[in-house]
Amino acid sequence: MRILICDDEATARNQLTDLLQTYFKKNKLKSPSIVLHSSGESLLCDNDNMDIVFLDIEMPGIDGILVGNELKKRNHNMIIIVVTSYAKYLDDAMRFQVFRYLSKPIDKRRFIRCLEDAIKQYSSITINILIEEKKHVFLIPAEEIFCIEARNKQVLVHTAVRDYISIHKMNYWIETLPQNMFFQSHRSFIVNLQLVTEFDSSIIHFKNSPLIAYMARRNFTRFKKFFLLFWEGRKY
Repeated sequence: MRILICDDEATARNQLTDLLQTYFKKNKLKSPSIVLHSSGESLLCDNDNMDIVFLDIEMPGIDGILVGNELKKRNHNMIIIVVTSYAKYLDDAMRFQVFRYLSKPIDKRRFIRCLEDAIKQYSSITINILIEEKKHVFLIPAEEIFCIEARNKQVLVHTAVRDYISIHKMNYWIETLPQNMFFQSHRSFIVNLQLVTEFDSSIIHFKNSPLIAYMARRNFTRFKKFFLLFWEGRKY
């Protein structure tokens, strides 16, 4: 895991570093790589992977809002935690789907809750899924799967890259996919909640894809509740 801290104040960078190091040491967890940046320009020049980013908003030069938007374009699954003294920037930060919002001075208990939620989120989006076809086996991140579809005696795994024909039946996928991330909306569909952009009592639409999935009317209320809880858990 690689955690980045971007803040123009050395005191804030040091405090966050100390809190992170203390948490991982106290809980006997493998220490992550912690990288410090003092400006948005410096952070944007960092071309290595970014798993969790603690991002200040008001900085000289490029502010945190512009930086956050650019980072999300690079990787929409990046976990960005806004750290600032200025609540007025919250609405702008919401637009690039910040994971959490921490106010300065940082409250230690709130920081720990925030970090634990971020680690759980990181773990869920980095799960790799084995897809077995008749002659090939593939390993892909769970986050890349739009949905699983049972169609004409075949089970299709839909991704942005291609569709896979799985040798396994729907029951296998119900048991295998992360239950906090996927939901069976219809007897023929299991959908990835983080890629759903719109749904009603019959149809589900996905982000940047013409693909649709079906919703069983009896599942609509439960799906809606699960979907709202899923995204509520991702709020700042």
